[in-house]
Amino acid sequence: MIPSTAIFDQSQMTHLLSIDPLVQAYRALFSLLDWSLVEQWQSQRSHRGRPAHPMSTYLKAFLVRICEGLPTTSALRSFLLKHPLLVIELGFGLVLDPQAPYGFDEQESIPCDYWLRQQLRSFDRCLLQDLLFATVRSLQEEIPGLGEVVAFDVKHIYAWVKENNPRAYVAERYDKTRVLAGDPDCKLGVKRSSNQEQADGSTKEKKEYVWGYGSGVAAATTAAYGDVVLAEYTQPFNEGDVMYFHPLYQQAAVALQAFPTHVTADAAFDAWYVYEAAARHGGIGAIPKNGHGHPEMQRDTDGVPRCAKGLRMTPRFAFQHTNGYRAQRFGCPLLFPTPTSEACERLSSNHGQGCHKDPNWEAGGLMRVLLDRSSPLYKAVYTQRTSCERINSQAKDLGIERPRLRNRRSIANLNTLIYVVINVRALQRAQSINRGLLQRCSLPLSDSPTSYACLPSVPMHNFVK
Repeated sequence: MIPSTAIFDQSQMTHLLSIDPLVQAYRALFSLLDWSLVEQWQSQRSHRGRPAHPMSTYLKAFLVRICEGLPTTSALRSFLLKHPLLVIELGFGLVLDPQAPYGFDEQESIPCDYWLRQQLRSFDRCLLQDLLFATVRSLQEEIPGLGEVVAFDVKHIYAWVKENNPRAYVAERYDKTRVLAGDPDCKLGVKRSSNQEQADGSTKEKKEYVWGYGSGVAAATTAAYGDVVLAEYTQPFNEGDVMYFHPLYQQAAVALQAFPTHVTADAAFDAWYVYEAAARHGGIGAIPKNGHGHPEMQRDTDGVPRCAKGLRMTPRFAFQHTNGYRAQRFGCPLLFPTPTSEACERLSSNHGQGCHKDPNWEAGGLMRVLLDRSSPLYKAVYTQRTSCERINSQAKDLGIERPRLRNRRSIANLNTLIYVVINVRALQRAQSINRGLLQRCSLPLSDSPTSYACLPSVPMHNFVK
C-alpha cells in the first residue's frame, strides 16, 4: 500500500519510489529472486489471528541487513527508520498516519527488535534452501557447464561469547564439555594447528581453539563469470571438515539437478568416500593425500599391496569392513595359494598364516592411493579449489565470521541468506556479461585481425585430457 499524506498524494509517492536510488537498487536485487516460492510457502500456512507482515518482507529486510553490513538487528531497525521509502518497498504492513511526512508511522509499522530476531530464528530452513537453489538454477541458465567441478571447504565462525575474548578472564576457557551461557549451541573446535620448533630442535604442536560454528560451502567457478555457491551447511565447530561433505554433496546435486563430475578440496577432505562420489560419475577427486599419521602401504600400479619383503601379495577373499567399505584380504605370497619353501621371519605370525593386508577395494579407495596427482587433469581440477576461498572472503565481508547472534538456528539462517546475496550478485554479473556478449555478437564481423565471433562456453574436459 502506498499511503497518501498531507504533503504527497499516491502518484507523488509512486514517483518518489521510482527515483529513490536505494529503493531502485534493492528493487533490482529482489527481482532476481524467485518469490513465488515464498508465496507458495505462505499459502500453506494458517491465516488465523491478526494479519501479519508477509514472510517475503522479513526475508527482504534481512537481505538489506546483509547488504548494508549492519551488525545487529537493532542496527537494521534503525536503518529502516531512516529510510521510510524502503520500508514501503519491503512491504511492511503500514500503520497509516496522514499527518506523518510519508503517510505512516515508522515506529509502529516496523516490528520491534525482539520480533525481528525471532523471525530470523524461526525462518523455515527448507524455504531458505529453496531460495538458494533457485539462484543456482538461474545461474545455470546464464553459465553453461556450471557445476562440472565442485569445490568444498569449511569457514570458521566465532560465537558471540566471552570465551572467545582473550582479554576477558574465563576459568576453564577451553573445557570442551562446557555449555556456554552466552550461546548454548556453540562448541569448541580447532581453527588452526601448527608445529613450532623448540630450542632443542624438536617440534611442538600448537593449536588455536575457537568456540563457534563451521559453515561448509560447495562452490563452482568459471573463468569468465566468477564464483557461485551451490550448497551450504552449518554445524557446531567440533565437527571435522570431512563431516560436511555428504550434506554439501547431496545439496549440490539437488541444486544442479545433476551429479558433479569432479570434486576438489583440501587435505582435510581426504577420505575414500569423497573420491567415491567422483569415481561413480567418471571424474576424479582432486585432493592432496593425507596419511593421517599412518605408514604408507607399498602397492603396485593396480593397487595390489606388497609385503615387507617387497613381494606381491596374493588376493584371498573380499569382505565388508567395519568402516563401511568393501575390503580385499591379501595374504602372504609364500603361503598362498600354495606354500613355498622360502623362509621368512613373519611366516609364524597371525596363527601361522603370515602377514596380511586389508586395503579398501572400493573405486574411491583405489583412486585415493593410485591417482596421479601430477597429471594435467588433477592440476586443472585442484586449481578450482580456490573458488571456496574467494566465496569465504566474500562471506567474511558480509559479516559471516562474527555474527552477533546467540543460537545455531539464527546463525544458520543468516549464513544461508549471506550465500543468497553472493549468488544474486553473481547472477547480476553474469547477466551483465551476457548482455555485453549479445551486443558484440550483433556487430558485423570484418576481415580485420581484431574482429571476433562469439563462441559458446566449452566444458573443461574438452581441453584437458
